[in-house]
Amino acid sequence: MKFYSLIIRYRFWLSIVAVVLAVLVNMTSGFWPAFVLYFLAVIGLFSNFFIGPMRLIQEPMEQGNVEEVQKILDSIWFPGLLYKPIRSTYYTVKGNLAMMNQDFDAAEKHLKKSSALGAAMPEAEGANKLQLGMMALQKGDFRAGEGYIRAAIRAGIPDKESQAVAYLSMCQIFMNKREFRAAKEFFRKAKAMKPTTKEVVTQIKEIEKYISRIPG
Repeated sequence: MKFYSLIIRYRFWLSIVAVVLAVLVNMTSGFWPAFVLYFLAVIGLFSNFFIGPMRLIQEPMEQGNVEEVQKILDSIWFPGLLYKPIRSTYYTVKGNLAMMNQDFDAAEKHLKKSSALGAAMPEAEGANKLQLGMMALQKGDFRAGEGYIRAAIRAGIPDKESQAVAYLSMCQIFMNKREFRAAKEFFRKAKAMKPTTKEVVTQIKEIEKYISRIPG
């Protein structure tokens, strides 16, 4: 696996070396002896630009090595050439890193690009749209926030904590719209997820104090 990772990491330069060797063999021995080197060079260059090194991101992400993840992303010179699902993942990771750095404008830009491309997995698309919805709500754009969060719920959200966040957000949106019956329904769905994250649990307790007294 480590050898395979090295091949991916240095695939471009290995392909360039293969081209140079292929030309030399072609000049000295003819085309057919050089054919294998030409073929390997084409495959290497094609996969470098079409697939990229995104496969290398998983391990540093699991280790929380943000600098290594950023380094891998920076090694992608032309993201527009990446295969569509891989390009979507690229922009998702870029958006998540921007959020970690509290650069919400850049995060929104990257996540919108990812969402427009469509995620390779519906759960990833749902997570993207939920993040976009939360950022819209932070900006006070409740209409866009509702649209994104509804889309996230339809696409599927990967974990119960995030599902609870989505339902609580919808609850607050409908409370602002004074549509209390819908607000209560979303609140019940949020509680049914049985979240354990401290912030989400605290938010549920705060809403629970007064939602039962609201008509509807």
